[in-house]
Amino acid sequence: MSRHRSRTLGERTLAPETLMMGFGYDPTLSEGSIKAPIFQTSTFVFKSAEDGKRFFEVAYGLRQKEPEEALGLIYSRINNPNLEILEDRLAVWDAADKALVFSSGMAAISTTMMALSRPGDVIVYTAPAYGGTEYLFDRILPRMGVRTVSVADCDGGEALAAAIRSASADASANGGRLAAVYVETPANPTNQLIDLQAAAACIRDLGLAEPPLLVVDNTFLGPLWQKPLQHGADLVLYSLTKYVGGHSDLIAGACLGRADLMARVGEMRTICGTITDPHTDWLLMRSLETLHIRMERSQANARTLVSRLRGHPKIEAVLDAGGAEASPSQQALFARQCSGAGSTFSLRLKGGEAEAFRMLNALQLFKLAVSLGGTESLVSHPSSTTHSDYSPEAKARCGIGDNLVRLSVGIENADDLYADLERALAAV
Repeated sequence: MSRHRSRTLGERTLAPETLMMGFGYDPTLSEGSIKAPIFQTSTFVFKSAEDGKRFFEVAYGLRQKEPEEALGLIYSRINNPNLEILEDRLAVWDAADKALVFSSGMAAISTTMMALSRPGDVIVYTAPAYGGTEYLFDRILPRMGVRTVSVADCDGGEALAAAIRSASADASANGGRLAAVYVETPANPTNQLIDLQAAAACIRDLGLAEPPLLVVDNTFLGPLWQKPLQHGADLVLYSLTKYVGGHSDLIAGACLGRADLMARVGEMRTICGTITDPHTDWLLMRSLETLHIRMERSQANARTLVSRLRGHPKIEAVLDAGGAEASPSQQALFARQCSGAGSTFSLRLKGGEAEAFRMLNALQLFKLAVSLGGTESLVSHPSSTTHSDYSPEAKARCGIGDNLVRLSVGIENADDLYADLERALAAV
């Protein structure tokens, strides 16, 4: 194996943060440039007609790649040097066979779910989830003949297991199949955790020749603080816009998993054209080099703020993954499934929308904006923004009240951030 694709140093297995500095890139192919250049090109020249034929045979699934054969460069809707290096490095974090990168988080989710489902299928998904995800499941996929089932109360796992069994039986009785179980954990914005091992075991117990796939949105904690593939997930999804990108200057998404499943997703991406551009790939490679430092610092800041805010007279509850106010089962699940709580958490204020808006409007260091995972601290009001299309009943069922405020903590000075929150809470 060539040096730039080796994950070991002698007998030592190298850590992901070390591999981010050079894995998958050979400087001798780019005039010795220490960093990969941006390959801002649409098409690539074949050395021969025979090469072109071989490349397309693999790209369009006419034959399987040989064990040591690389997919030749063809066209930037299919592959690009920046994209290939980025995908190699992303796969390292989750120990996945393959990673695919998309033009947005929703492009990753939509392309993946279309690749996995067909008319007559059923998909079970956990709620609350990101608003765009809910819109896809509730409004778009049903137009294509795919029925979806939402499960809101997943603490303990009994409700999700019951929904999986019921949906599988119902689909089979109607000539379809349960295609996938889609889990967002921690949930956005309540930070409720879903037991992935229990979900995977429930799927196995169905005893199906073609079992549904367990698909996990790992944006809130991944790839540092949660490893879904190690707990039974088949595919992992990310909004790379968030922590992986980390600088609020790009839009991208990813799907990672087993090689055979990724081939299905890759086929759909090629035809739908939901791939990233080379400059975004290059920016993401830059971001991967500091991912662990940024996520460690932002988590440390968030832990400081959570400890100071818990018990504040203006706050009803602090919702952090597996935190002190979570149920015992959630705390036990956190200890088993996660290695950190991340840096996005929510507050339930005493009051309603008026009190929440007073706090939001009084903040100065926290920027009032949707998204999360950037170097700067952000704050949002899910009920009136990202989850505004939820019905009042759905909001109540999922715990998204008008008094809920979501915080994404960045890498600023923690004392400064707390001072900003104190001043804002005084305005409530």
